[in-house]
Amino acid sequence: MNSQYRSIGTILLGSAIVFLGYGLMVTLLPIRAQLEGFGSSAIGLMGSAYFVGFVIGCIVGPKVVQAVGHTRAFAGFAALVAALTLIFPMVVDPWTWTILRGISGICLAVVYMVIESWLNEQATNRIRGTVLSLYIIIGNLATIGGQQMVALSDTQSYVLFSLVAILVAISLVPVSLAPVREPDQIPTAKLRIARLYKLSPTGFVGCILVGVADGAFWTFGPVFAQTRGLPVSEIALFMGAFMVGGTILQWPLGWLSDRIDRRIVIGLCATATIGTGLALAFWNPPSPWMGLALALVHGGVMTPIYALCIAHSNDFAPNEEMVEVSSGLLLIYGVGAALGPIALGPLMDRFGAGSLFVMIAIIFASLALFSLYRITKHRVAAAETRTPFAPVPKSSQSVYALETDDEDEEVITELGK
Repeated sequence: MNSQYRSIGTILLGSAIVFLGYGLMVTLLPIRAQLEGFGSSAIGLMGSAYFVGFVIGCIVGPKVVQAVGHTRAFAGFAALVAALTLIFPMVVDPWTWTILRGISGICLAVVYMVIESWLNEQATNRIRGTVLSLYIIIGNLATIGGQQMVALSDTQSYVLFSLVAILVAISLVPVSLAPVREPDQIPTAKLRIARLYKLSPTGFVGCILVGVADGAFWTFGPVFAQTRGLPVSEIALFMGAFMVGGTILQWPLGWLSDRIDRRIVIGLCATATIGTGLALAFWNPPSPWMGLALALVHGGVMTPIYALCIAHSNDFAPNEEMVEVSSGLLLIYGVGAALGPIALGPLMDRFGAGSLFVMIAIIFASLALFSLYRITKHRVAAAETRTPFAPVPKSSQSVYALETDDEDEEVITELGK
């Protein structure tokens, strides 16, 4: 048992270091691109390229891992991420950065896939929920920490890019040396659009709309704060406040959704996001702390919507299809996230940075109305088919196996074949 906990702790340590580097990179790149005069359309293309790569990685990753093994796949793709990161300050060009972001998306999808499949291999049914919760909390805290590291050096130097590369390289040490048995299989992400929509229209529409909003926010959130005149340290706090809010409110909102129609909770969160989004777009708070508080609330009501949509869809999915449904919705989310930045870039060039949160408000107004429509047209899921809410990261399909019981593991393996 002690060996099991040591292995899980080692894997979580490695994942924390990866998320630390990711948090720094995702904040640093838009800031540096804005300083280099790339323009919103070019920055949007970079953000879209990352999510296109992410979707590709989710699809092709299982075959790559099966061919070379989990340890080699993690080492190879993590090393590639570190190397690609060092190229950014060497070749400051929008098209080069777009290509690098796309390849990075593929690599990070595989890295997350390996980490999560290792965690699933080590987690028995008794501790699986605890392991999933720890993974989400550690990932969120590490990402927030990485965001704050952007203030450690000049964003126009190579130092912060080098720091990202160092962190990703260091993550190889605990993960590669962990005494963990290679998992048998990674579930393949399947995209059956008609099946996913028929199973849960609200879950399907919700995931793609959340993807559009998330892709736009993570690509342009730092740019928005930058154009509002915030120094780099406050940009990092602004992005961190969003994640803190989502981390805090995800569990209580999930608890509420287990007791009432989840579509009501989805609609309420979407409606609240309209208000916070418009406030961010048009209100310039007199105090930085008021702006951070607003970002915290905005993240608190926006972030949980994805996991609520996954839970709602799984309420209608047969047990043997839950991993396939969740991973399919992850791909739908990725498609939406790829569309968001490229659609928003020209709008920001024309109407200014505030159009980011106007767009987010419009997206969630559409989701709130659609949720209300579905409530009037379709019954709530039967109590015996409802699955308990579980917060999930938007990382890879392997994480969904952590939500299943031991008796379902054989079925999950078959899904990956």
